[in-house]
Order: sequence, then structure tokens, then C-alpha cells
Amino acid sequence: MHGICTLSIVPCRKEPSDRSEQVTQLLFGERLTVLEKTDKWSRIILEDDGYECWIDNKQYTPIDTPSFQKLQETLTHYTTDLVQVLTSSEGQVIPVVLGSTLPGFHDGVCHLGSQLWKYDGPFVASNQATQRNKLLETAHLYLHAPYLWGGRSPFGIDCSGFTQMVYKLNGIKLPRDAYQQAEAGALLSFIEEAEPGDLAFFDNAEGRIIHVGIILNASRILHASGKVRIDRFDHHGIYHSESGKYSHNLRMIRRII
Repeated sequence: MHGICTLSIVPCRKEPSDRSEQVTQLLFGERLTVLEKTDKWSRIILEDDGYECWIDNKQYTPIDTPSFQKLQETLTHYTTDLVQVLTSSEGQVIPVVLGSTLPGFHDGVCHLGSQLWKYDGPFVASNQATQRNKLLETAHLYLHAPYLWGGRSPFGIDCSGFTQMVYKLNGIKLPRDAYQQAEAGALLSFIEEAEPGDLAFFDNAEGRIIHVGIILNASRILHASGKVRIDRFDHHGIYHSESGKYSHNLRMIRRII
């Protein structure tokens, strides 16, 4: 059984409970496969990154296999404005946030089965060529977004959700969590080799990767810590201007593009 997210933002839980921690989010138009279903909850796997989690049965729309496969074969388009709306022929409105998927999008209209939704905002296709300057422009759109564990939107985002969404909007799919992203791309030997758009990863005292950010230049990094912010950055790690000390210990730098 398959499904599609037809709400703006849906929390995905670690366990089948409203009290369970949010581990990621579904944004409008993203697709899923149902692995297990109870009266209230579905254990799902997300199509984009293979992440497994639980969501409320009322917060996604089931779709049949032919429809799911058709969407897989169709060029994907993503919204690129902080907030926009979809409007149905009956005048119903659904708000969509930056990075939402426009299913079956053609000539300004999204196709959800027999439902048609008009979209007039800016968008980008998933097959675009990735450019470093464009990637950094996208990253700055999330500046000052509040930190939210498991978040993936401008209204709340975590460090790896931030990097995942920025790269997604520039044609590259990354895994969901920082430690998984740390296996992507090519490892750089020295910080001096880093270029704008490379990813820097940081570990804790036990050596576990716990944080990731996007390098802006040789001395600045854009990352989600309390909010999406710009901080000083060097071979030791991230220097937090307010606290006057290093907040994250640099582990490695990887080049994705």
C-alpha cells in the first residue's frame, strides 16, 4: 500500500503515539509506502530517503500502485517560496512550505488523482544542474528558521533536515540524519580544500557524528543550532559568538558536488 502527503506538514514519530518524539516530517506531495498499519497508526518508509517512522492514518492519503509508479516516473517539481498556496477548483486552499512537492505538476496545475490544484508560485525541477551559488542562495532562505528536532521546514528545522532540504532543492538527494550524510560524497583532507557548499560534520566526546552544516567560505558556516545561523568556523570547529566558545567539534568535511 502506498500514500501521499496532502497536508502542509505532517509529524513523523519514532513510535505509534502522539507523545512519541518527532524524528522527521513529511511535506506536502511527498510519497510513502506503508509497511504496517493499525487502527490509528501506519509504519511507513519515505520514498525520498528511505526513512522509517510512524504517522497518523488520518494524515496521509492512500494511493494505488499504478498512481504511485506514475508519480515516480514523472519529473518532480518543488516549491521554492517560503510559503505559497494550492487552490482547488472549489476554492479550497492548502498552504505549502519551501521544498514541498508538486505532484503531477503541469501548466500550473497539480494532479492528485481526480483532484486538480492550481499553483502560481515559483518552483524548480528535480533534474536541474546543481550550482554552488544557487545552493547557497537556497540555504540563506532558511536563515533564522527556529531549530526543531525532526523538522524540515522554514517554521522549524534541525541540522540534517536543513542540509537535506537545501540539497534536495538543488537536485541532490541526501539521507535524513547527519551520520548518514557523513558517508556521502568525497572526504576532504584539509579545511583549506573546502569550497562553498561543502558539508562539515561534527562529533561528540564519544566520536559520534551529531551535527552538520553548510560551509559558506573559509571562515563561516551556515547551520541549524537554536536557529539557522551563520557562525565562525575553523579547523577546531564552530565558534559560537554569543557564548564566546566552541560549540561543535569538527570531525570531517565532505564534498557532495
